[in-house]
Amino acid sequence: MDISLRRLEDSDLPVFWQQLTDPELQRMAAVTRKYHYDRGHFDQHWARVRSDPSVILRTVLADGVVAGHVAVFGPPQEREVTYVIGRAHWGRGIATTVLAELIELEPVRPLHADAAADNAGSIRVLQKCGFVVTGKSRCFARARDEEIDLVHLTLS
Repeated sequence: MDISLRRLEDSDLPVFWQQLTDPELQRMAAVTRKYHYDRGHFDQHWARVRSDPSVILRTVLADGVVAGHVAVFGPPQEREVTYVIGRAHWGRGIATTVLAELIELEPVRPLHADAAADNAGSIRVLQKCGFVVTGKSRCFARARDEEIDLVHLTLS
């Protein structure tokens, strides 16, 4: 399988919308935002993200098909990584491959990430890329309509 990153194109956004509104993906991610549920908020979110020069944002391709996106965002001391891989592409090593490529694009350390404590797949992806668990907390997960345990990870 050919896995690669490229700059975001307008034609990627409908795929991202489809992925972000997938109830199973939302449940796994747990911590969702308004833009996961409302197309107007989605469009505003992506316009803001795309106009922010501090954000490193890439579309994930798997065999030429849009499989998701990855990004680094936030101020220098609080840079975070995020990634979304559509459910049709889960379990194929795509997230690990593209996260490793993404963190090579960002020289700033530390990098941070959060994952639902029961999202073993995401935690494993982050650990394979060098992140270590540095803390835990609880937060409200809109996708689950309940408080959940959250794991904080750091790449130094």
